[in-house]
Order: sequence, then structure tokens, then C-alpha cells
Amino acid sequence: MDFDQKELEEKKYTEAYSEEKLFDKIMKFAKKAGIKVIYLALLLYYTLQQPETPMKAKSVIIGALGYFIFPVDLIPDFIPVAGYTDDLTALMAAIVMVAFYINEDTKKKAKERLKVWFGSYDESDLRKIDEKMYTEEKTEE
Repeated sequence: MDFDQKELEEKKYTEAYSEEKLFDKIMKFAKKAGIKVIYLALLLYYTLQQPETPMKAKSVIIGALGYFIFPVDLIPDFIPVAGYTDDLTALMAAIVMVAFYINEDTKKKAKERLKVWFGSYDESDLRKIDEKMYTEEKTEE
């Protein structure tokens, strides 16, 4: 993929993002996508809302959330098990890139929202993600 093609792809995903579309997708597909995918999406969403998050990080977040929302994925979401693998990968890549800006308040808000949508869940699934962010953040310093 040459630079122009990559730029067009990024623009397509960025234009797909809106808060309304994000929450529509989550409300329709939360159970199917799984708690990890939704947790990552919420972490990015709440980090995007922070005024102190720089524009470069916000651009990464909007691109990743736009990819999650976009109706045509590399791996179609309707495929059982594998359908959200590409979304998980895109969201995790964005998390790694903006981990420095994800604070404890952001994690708390995301987990509170998960409890509303999923009820009880296995906290260890999310702990692995949190540890990955912490590891990536420490290697950046």
C-alpha cells in the first residue's frame, strides 16, 4: 500500500467516527464483540474526551474508533469468534500508542460503564490489558 492509499484509508476511518455511531455500535454488538473489545473502545473514548490529550493522540484514537465503527472490516464482524479480531488488534495498537494519556480515572469510567452493560465480569481479563498499557508506558519513558 503506497502512502496515498494509506492516507485515504485513514481518512475513511476518521470520517466514520462519531460519538453517536460509536455508542450505537457498542449497544448493538457489545455482547458479541466481547468485554475486551468494548473495554479498549471505552478507554480510547474517555481518553479522547480529556482536554489534556494532545491532538496527535486524539487523531490516533479517532482513527481506531472509526475503524471499529466502520461497517466493512478486514474480517467481517458477523464471522463467529474471528469477526472482532481485527477490531481488537486496531484498538490495542491505538491503546499502545496513547497509553501515556490513559489515567486511572479513564480506566475507572470504562469499568463502571462495563458493569452497566455486562453486569459482573472477570476482572482478570481487563487486568491483562491494564498491565500491557503499564508495560508499554514504562518502556516509552
